[in-house]
Amino acid sequence: MTATRRLAAILAADVAGYSRLIGADEEGTLNRLRSIRAELIDPKITEYRGRVVKTTEDGVLAEFTSVVDALRCATQIQRGVADGNAGIVAEKRIEFRVGMHQGDVVAEDGDIFGDGVNVAARLEGLADPGGICVSSRVQEDAAGRLDIAFDDLGKQNLKNIARPVHVYRVRLEGVKSRSTVKPVDAAPVLPLPNKPSIAVLPFANLSGDPEQEYFADGMVEEIITALSRIRWLFVIARNSSFTYKGQAVDVKQIGRELGVRYVLEGSVRKAGDRVRITAPLIDALSGTHLWADRFEGSLQDVFELQDNVASNVAGVMEPTLRQAEIEHARRKRPDSLDAYDLHLRALPFAFTAMPETAEKALPMLERAVAIEPEYGAAHAFIAWCYENKYLRGRHDAEARLAAIRHARIAIATGSDDSMALAISAFIIGIFEQDYETAFNTFDRSFALNPSSALAFGFSSLIRAWNGDSATAVEHALRALRLSPFDPMSYNPYNGLAYAHFFSGRFDEAASAASMASQANPRFSIPWILRAAALARNGQINQSKFAAQRVLDLEPNFTINSYLAGNFTSQERLAMLGDALRQSSLP
Repeated sequence: MTATRRLAAILAADVAGYSRLIGADEEGTLNRLRSIRAELIDPKITEYRGRVVKTTEDGVLAEFTSVVDALRCATQIQRGVADGNAGIVAEKRIEFRVGMHQGDVVAEDGDIFGDGVNVAARLEGLADPGGICVSSRVQEDAAGRLDIAFDDLGKQNLKNIARPVHVYRVRLEGVKSRSTVKPVDAAPVLPLPNKPSIAVLPFANLSGDPEQEYFADGMVEEIITALSRIRWLFVIARNSSFTYKGQAVDVKQIGRELGVRYVLEGSVRKAGDRVRITAPLIDALSGTHLWADRFEGSLQDVFELQDNVASNVAGVMEPTLRQAEIEHARRKRPDSLDAYDLHLRALPFAFTAMPETAEKALPMLERAVAIEPEYGAAHAFIAWCYENKYLRGRHDAEARLAAIRHARIAIATGSDDSMALAISAFIIGIFEQDYETAFNTFDRSFALNPSSALAFGFSSLIRAWNGDSATAVEHALRALRLSPFDPMSYNPYNGLAYAHFFSGRFDEAASAASMASQANPRFSIPWILRAAALARNGQINQSKFAAQRVLDLEPNFTINSYLAGNFTSQERLAMLGDALRQSSLP
């Protein structure tokens, strides 16, 4: 089928707290959800001339030709859901969050794709249960045409959306949102530590089997242990968090009493020899849900299941918590920033792996090490910024030497920081080809935090360049399994692309490079690898298209300058160079 592009109003909705509801009463929740869709949501979308594009277990995606129709439909749905919740206790209500955006979509085979859909989905995540969040495009189109008031939430950075989006919240008269939390009794307030802090509460045993109480408690202990390996994270000990076992306590109150910013809750439910675990992460200061996931497994090997769940929870939570901390640092006054805040503010610029943004990150990181000279993580990110300036800049020898110098300082001063060690190992491997030091440093990083997707992603690159494609693939896949939606996922995808290319698996290399470019659209390396893989696969026209994307992103690119980094063997460099020349790159 041919894809067509068009402008559409997109409505994305999902059930708030779905994992909690389904964990408590799966059959009842699904039946009620089907009823709401059949009796309210689908008829309203049809009434306002919309089209249901697709439904998921807990959500709906719809498109409209008119913003006014879409907004009328969304408000009617939310009012109808609120009416249906009258008389139902808060814990059992089904409430929807709705996000709306107007933008370009690509329609193909009845589905729609593109930034328009992605923005709507991210806006839905910002909405309160029972609420609606819209982009400025929707607000501007609806203003004066509908009797609806909006609250201006300002520009928001949405995950995997390149530019900030101006967001508005629809003020729904007569609809009470659960985001309005009742005041709680005053309690002793512990000050927050000077690094991100979390308490893991005892998981609720929903199986009705007393035997599972031990499994649930053991699961929490494993998660606490896994999180404790993240050295920049302050984790409340089990003996303190378990004082809340069996109690229904507001997370804000827990945050104050334990002096933590984040709280991880959870539940365990058994069916036969299978067990389902749900775990939402909550910002204890605002009550906002930051992340939630569901894990399933067999009870035949209880300890292996506990290890796997704990590792996966820690892996996916690390980038989530880091991003939340970045947002907190952004809101601080410039005159109140300490070394840690400066480091956090620099991370979004460093993570893009682009020389122009590295220039923005460096002054903040250098101020951080001026305040705290033995700040290993800041030295590691300085080294990475200089690596970006060198490889995708002018190959300035001073930048290369600065990267090595700061990486060596980070190894010496950041001996208990998995992230600092992983970045430094990457720099030493790429610039000095000192693989013994690089691999030993990676091993120290893994020992400190076996759930670090960032460490496994960087390791995959160095292993691929060193010719160990099997380990490179293994580490890349582990990084992606630990944190599948990580903003840094372009690194393991690049590791996969290099490993497959050097092993002659050109289809797989092109596919991995494509995934890397989606994770970081402004990064030229994935397009370079895709051009090379397609050329070696005989797909010359597609290779030339990828080559043009390289030049769009990096106008001064030449094959010789790319190969001058000399980060792998001459044989592998020649293999890359020959393929890139087939793609017509200069």
